[in-house]
Amino acid sequence: MNEDPRSVVEAAFRHYRSQDREAALPLYADDFTFTSPQDDHIDRATFFEKCFPTADRFREQRLLHVTPADQELVLVYYEYELTTGDRHRNVEAITVRDGLIREVRVFFGGKV
Repeated sequence: MNEDPRSVVEAAFRHYRSQDREAALPLYADDFTFTSPQDDHIDRATFFEKCFPTADRFREQRLLHVTPADQELVLVYYEYELTTGDRHRNVEAITVRDGLIREVRVFFGGKV
C-alpha cells in the first residue's frame, strides 16, 4: 500500500464514523499503538475492541484541519458533538508509514 498519509487518515475517520470495521482494519499496521489521556499505548486488537465501537456516542464529527506535518505525521483537529449535546475539540497526531497507520496519539481539547 502506498497511499498519501492524509488520504489514509481521512479514510480511517470515515470508516470509524460509519462503523465499517472491515474497511478500517487494512488501514492499521499490525504493530499499531493508540494513546490518549484514557489509554496508554494500547495495541491494534484492543483499539478495535475498546475504541472503534464508540462512534454511536457522537451526533456529529467534523474534521476542521487535516494537516501533514512531514512525510509520515498527520495532525487532525476536529470538533464533535456528543449525543448529550456537549461539543468538544481534540487533536490527533497520526503516524502513517507505507500506507498504514502506525500510531495515533490523541490530545483532548475539552468543551467548546
